[in-house]
Amino acid sequence: MAEKFLMPKLSPTMEEGQISRWVKNEGDKFDANETLAEVDTDKATMEMTALSGGTLLKILKQAGDTALLGEAIAIIGNAGDDISALLNEVSTNGGGKPAEAPKSAPPAAEGGLSQPAKSPQPISQPATVPQSAVPNLQSNGGRMIVSPIAARMAADNGIDLRSITGTGPNGRIIKRDIEEALAGGMRTPSSAVAKTFTPSTIVGASAYHDETTSKMRNVIASRLVESIGPIPTFYLTVEIEMDNVITTRKQINATLDDDSKISVNDIIVKAAAMSLLKHPWVNASYQDKHVRFYEQADIGVAVAIDEGLITPVVRGANLKGLAEISAEIKDLATKAKAKKLQPEEYTGATFSISNLGMMGIKEFTAIINPPEAAILAVGGANPIPVVRDGQVVVRNIMSVTMSCDHRVVDGATGARFLQTFKQMLESPAMMLL
Repeated sequence: MAEKFLMPKLSPTMEEGQISRWVKNEGDKFDANETLAEVDTDKATMEMTALSGGTLLKILKQAGDTALLGEAIAIIGNAGDDISALLNEVSTNGGGKPAEAPKSAPPAAEGGLSQPAKSPQPISQPATVPQSAVPNLQSNGGRMIVSPIAARMAADNGIDLRSITGTGPNGRIIKRDIEEALAGGMRTPSSAVAKTFTPSTIVGASAYHDETTSKMRNVIASRLVESIGPIPTFYLTVEIEMDNVITTRKQINATLDDDSKISVNDIIVKAAAMSLLKHPWVNASYQDKHVRFYEQADIGVAVAIDEGLITPVVRGANLKGLAEISAEIKDLATKAKAKKLQPEEYTGATFSISNLGMMGIKEFTAIINPPEAAILAVGGANPIPVVRDGQVVVRNIMSVTMSCDHRVVDGATGARFLQTFKQMLESPAMMLL
């Protein structure tokens, strides 16, 4: 029996999806778990697969079209099924748009609703290029329009996207354009293709244990929510001398090649991870009737992309060395900018860090990413005169501000965490203890 195939929820924050391309054509048969189409979500390009076999009878949304969650994008069934009634229903319902429902609710399980594939290939370069760099570019708001699958193919085959003229909607570069470029022998030497990072330490999401909250903690939580808002937040700021970190970084980088050099931020991530293990109340989250304590430090590292901010997660940062943390952050940032992060790569952090120091910001506050209990806002390390042992000397001082969820982290708890964090950065050898 013919039925509508609805746009599925392919990522936790997805509200709509854009059809990148149909893998199957009208009239093609498909088996259960076979990919029907590739869909661009707010975070990545996902493969849309069917839960049961059948025939793709009618495509309602073409490549480049956008559909809301639960909106009909195709009609499936058995070959020869009458689809006239479904076509009439879709046309009279504004293109098959779903009825109003809470955004967090998943679409109804109609028409063999699909699931995201688990392991799409990573992209090694962003899918947008400034218009000024491309003389033959058809643009949208000054950007090259490239489907993520096309960007991935171009990166994998060393093709310069600036040399491609898109034939998709609004000049979008699509898979067919890359295939034609490959057929024409267009590719750069393999040395130009970015290396794929493979972590040596495979770490899953942190294990945790729950403890029932005390009556006092419940009262504190409820009163602070009433007083301040959904997350009762307070802020703690500390200044840290970064001279020893800068020296340590130079010493480490002197032994590494250019592609493997670490940054000050990598050392900050490591110091935060080690500090979290010494202060479990900061590496925790409020869960209404209990506090959840995490057993490893999964650090979210804020990355700015064109569409906003995303926080990829370095799992088990306390278990990894600086070189591996550095390589993983670079890889995650590249995926984030190319919108190729998978949900497990940007959800489930136990603590987050937002560093704007490289942008000239001295001090700022960051917004907590629920359900985490805290986030660290890191400013730049700048040389300023300070008094040490009665003498005025110049030191590189960095200001950090921690936003704390008062339902979990009290003032003294947060202060002790920052003391440990400060000690580790001012004496990096403490991270070895």
